[in-house]
Amino acid sequence: MASSSGFGEIVTNGMSKFARDGENANSAILVNVTPEDFEGESPLEGIDFQKSLEEKAFKLGGSNFYAPIQKVGDFLENKKTIELGNIKPTYKPGVTFSNLQEILPKFVTETLKEGIIDFDKKIKGFADKDAILTGVETRSSSPVRIVRGDNLMSNIEGIYPCGEGAGYAGGIMTAAIDGIKCAIKILEKE
Repeated sequence: MASSSGFGEIVTNGMSKFARDGENANSAILVNVTPEDFEGESPLEGIDFQKSLEEKAFKLGGSNFYAPIQKVGDFLENKKTIELGNIKPTYKPGVTFSNLQEILPKFVTETLKEGIIDFDKKIKGFADKDAILTGVETRSSSPVRIVRGDNLMSNIEGIYPCGEGAGYAGGIMTAAIDGIKCAIKILEKE
């Protein structure tokens, strides 16, 4: 699903429809990114890193909001996809054949390759050569964390930063759990 929030950026989200009856299965492999992976010392380096990848994906996709895609087999061999196999992309508005390694940092590429191969040992077919990688999904977790105290409140009275956007979750379930924790703290205060 297209999830860009600004011109000149591509952001994808691999969310599934409620009925989970789409044409393709959906999965993701996340790569851990830490402050040591950033170039500078600014507390906003994570946002800069994220934005840089989104801008590169926009250009690689053709600068028209099409997402760059690559077949898994081609990704593992570091070559540009030039034709589809037996799996058809469903990304709207469209896709562009690409080599995602042109825009991803080496540590991301290497980790993704290891993850794909490892998952295939556990889930046969995960590394199917015709499976499609659609990039980039850069917003699985917040690149910054809003500091909160033991009471889960920020330094501003009554503000309880929680979930993915505040940097306290990495998905729907952990965001929900964090929201419940904050709700309990609010109820305890009353």
